[in-house]
Amino acid sequence: MKKTFLTILPALAMHAAVAQNSAVNNAQLLQKNGTLDKARTEIDKAITNPKTSDKAKTWYVRGEIYEGMAQSPIYGKALQPGEGAKTAFESYQKAISLEGKDSDYGKQATTRLDNLYGMALNAGVENYNAQKYDEALNSYRMAQQIRPQDTTALLYAAYAAEAKQDIPSAKENYNKLVAINYKSPQLYDRLLRIARQENNEAEARRVVQQALQAYPTNKTFLLEDLNMALSSGRGPEAIDKIQKAIAADPNNSNLYSVLGSVYEQSKRPEDALAAHKKAIELDPKNFDSQYNLGVYYYNKGADIFKVVNKMDLKTYQAKGKKMEVDGKKYMEQAIPYFEAAMQLKADDAGVRSALQKAYTTVGRKADAERLMK
Repeated sequence: MKKTFLTILPALAMHAAVAQNSAVNNAQLLQKNGTLDKARTEIDKAITNPKTSDKAKTWYVRGEIYEGMAQSPIYGKALQPGEGAKTAFESYQKAISLEGKDSDYGKQATTRLDNLYGMALNAGVENYNAQKYDEALNSYRMAQQIRPQDTTALLYAAYAAEAKQDIPSAKENYNKLVAINYKSPQLYDRLLRIARQENNEAEARRVVQQALQAYPTNKTFLLEDLNMALSSGRGPEAIDKIQKAIAADPNNSNLYSVLGSVYEQSKRPEDALAAHKKAIELDPKNFDSQYNLGVYYYNKGADIFKVVNKMDLKTYQAKGKKMEVDGKKYMEQAIPYFEAAMQLKADDAGVRSALQKAYTTVGRKADAERLMK
C-alpha cells in the first residue's frame, strides 16, 4: 500500500499543476480561435486564482486578449472607452514586474507595450471627442508612461486638462514639454494665457522671456514683451524692444506709432515726429499717428502764441508779428493731420476740439463754425 501511494502522488501533483494553468491555457486557445469574449472570461478567472495570479504568463496573456478586444470592431463594443488599452497596459506592466524585462515574457510584454502606445493615444482622443476628459487624461497618462519622452501625449493631456478647466494639470503638462525641450509658439501662448488667468504677471513675464529665447523674432512675443515694458513705465527699455519688433516686422505701421509715443514720453520730439511720419507712410489710416502729428505741429504753434501773448507792446512791435506768422504756419501744418484723423474717427471730441482751434487761429472761421455745429 505504501509503495502504491508514493507512485500515485506525483501523478496527483501533475494533475494539480495542469488544473491551475487550465484557465490560462483555455484563454490562449480561445484567443487563437478568435472568441475573445470567452477568452476574457477564462483569463479573468486566472488572475484571481492564487495559483496563477503570480505568473508572468497569466498577465501577458491577459494583456494580449484585452489588446485584441480593443482593436476588434466586434468585441471592442463589450468594453468601456479606453478599458482595453488600460487593462492591457496594466497587464503587461504586471508581467514585467513579476519576471523582469529580460525574461521571455518580460521581453514580449515590453514590445507589446510599445505597440500599445498608439492604442492609448487613440483611446484618449476618442474620450476627448466624447468630452470624457477624465478618461482621456488617464489614457494620455498611460501613453506618457509607455513613452516618457514623447511629446504628443503630453500635449494632448494638456489640451484635455484645459478643456475640463483643470488649469494646474494643464500647466504641469505644458511645463513638462518645456522641460524636455519641446518648442512651439502655441505652447508658450497657452502658458502665457494661463499666467494671465491666474493674474500672475511675474509668471507671464517669465513665459515671454522663455518664448523669446526660443523665437527671438516672433512678432507676438516681441509685442507682449514691449507692452510689459510700457505698462511698467520702462521707456528706454521699451524703445529697444520696439526696435527689435520693427526689425522683425518692418512694415508694421502700429509699431512705428507706438515708437513715436514712447519717444514723446522720453522727451525726444524729433524722433517721435520721424516715427509717426513713417507710421502714416506705411498706413495713412493710422489714426494715432495722424492725430499725434497734428498735436506735434499744433503745440509748436501754441507755444509761440503763448510767448507772444506775454509780450509788452514794444516787444510785440519788434518781433511779435513775425512770431505770429511762424505760429500760424505750424497750425496750418497741423490741420491736414487733424483732418485726416477726423475722417478716421469723426466722433472723436479731442480731434474735433483741436481742429476747431487750429481753424480759428489761422482765420478759417467758417470751418471752425461748421465744426461747432
